[in-house]
Amino acid sequence: MGAGAAVASPGQAAYLHLRLVVLNAWICLLLITSYSNGYDGNGLLSLQNFENFFHHPQGGKLGLFNAIQNIGSLAGLPAAPYLTDWAGRRYAILFGAAIMCVGAAIQASSQDLAQFIIARFLMGFGLTFATNAAPCLVTELAYPTQRAQLTSCYNSLWYSGAIVAAWATFGTFYIKNTWSWRVPSLLQALPSVLQLCLLWWCPESPRWLISKGRYDEALNILAYYHANGNIDDPLVQFEFKEIKEAIELDREIALNVGYKSLFMTKGNRKRMRIFVAIAFFSQWSGNGLVSYYLNKVFDSIGITNTTIQLLINGILQIWNLAWALGSSFVCDRYGRRSMFITSCAGMLLFFTLQTICSARFAIAGTASAAHAVIAFIFLFYAAYDIAFTPLIVSYTVEILPYQIRAKGFNIFNFTISCAIIFNQYINPIALAHLQWKYYIFYDAWLAFELVYCYLFVIETKNRTLEETAMLFDGEENVDYLQNRVTKADSFSEKDEKAYHEEHV
Repeated sequence: MGAGAAVASPGQAAYLHLRLVVLNAWICLLLITSYSNGYDGNGLLSLQNFENFFHHPQGGKLGLFNAIQNIGSLAGLPAAPYLTDWAGRRYAILFGAAIMCVGAAIQASSQDLAQFIIARFLMGFGLTFATNAAPCLVTELAYPTQRAQLTSCYNSLWYSGAIVAAWATFGTFYIKNTWSWRVPSLLQALPSVLQLCLLWWCPESPRWLISKGRYDEALNILAYYHANGNIDDPLVQFEFKEIKEAIELDREIALNVGYKSLFMTKGNRKRMRIFVAIAFFSQWSGNGLVSYYLNKVFDSIGITNTTIQLLINGILQIWNLAWALGSSFVCDRYGRRSMFITSCAGMLLFFTLQTICSARFAIAGTASAAHAVIAFIFLFYAAYDIAFTPLIVSYTVEILPYQIRAKGFNIFNFTISCAIIFNQYINPIALAHLQWKYYIFYDAWLAFELVYCYLFVIETKNRTLEETAMLFDGEENVDYLQNRVTKADSFSEKDEKAYHEEHV
């Protein structure tokens, strides 16, 4: 019996489509986890009431204020994967959401800078648990042919938080008391509140259920959402067998594969060289200046009106979201390598022009130079959002084989946290001392990024898992993949795509 027999009638096909809509609604609830991360780059520093209440933090205090959420994230990083694997993806997200709700409440009720910093630490600590589990659950629940796009959308929705933060501070700017910054502080917990209310009914990861020996539950979830409840459907049977055999393989090698395995083979070292680099590049491309110190950048070009600063920030975040989501949906068309190279080239061009215009304003003080800086900030972010927002998570997951995926992804997150913390401490100090001259460092660094991506980023578009592994390992370490495919009946990835096109 072919795949087409599983959902033969038009009515059943429509019903399957409805269940995929429900599944994707649950996935949207998981995707908004990224909102809280994006909300961190907010516009509170542009609010005069906030500055006055906390006595205008500068230098090291300003750096700590911005970095503390990522320090909290770093503190939670060692425990997050273990809670995710022990309690399940849903409960790890719920645990993180509960901590973030507490952090937001403390932040909104802060009476001094120390209390505010402690609250931001808690926000970061809780966020680590949620962001460690949410992408895993998205990947493990999604319909096979939608997995790449949905995983790419996860990081793109960082800007949904940035948009709410920007426009919330723009609106509360007109409140002439401390609620001008307390209201935006509470709004950071919005997705966490929704998740605490709704995630109890979200399906758990079939992969996690199978790892715990709960085979019937996993099979029923796959059948319900992917095949209209038919557990004998070829796609469901293929997914179930693939997951089960991958987990059995993982258990066999668990005692022999530790973090040192990331360095033991030429293929794994090649993977490390790529995903550690793009993790650093995602934070060290000059984007941190605008994300956390936009008011300082505007002050340096003579735009000191708070209303104008907040308005530009709000429009910029909408612009970013549009570019990032658009790029998420074309990643399979244009390819990862070409998107990374295009992104680096565009960032280098527009940041260099931004540097030149900033220098012209510092020398001549012309309004046209200031306006040009704003235009090039928008163009710079369009280039950044082509690759470094949507692809860094999905590409890292693609190039890491199953047995080292969790360990590699943990190093990826650790690298990003370290890069952000370093950046947030250095940027305010360097901006205060060097002004526009500090931009020259990023010009040189972006040129290095372009050369690095050209030399080392490998294309994975339209390749199966086996073909991707061969790109890194050659014949080495791929026998288990070939055996798994042989044992998983004859239902291939091409069959998955044809099945989806015919029935959904």
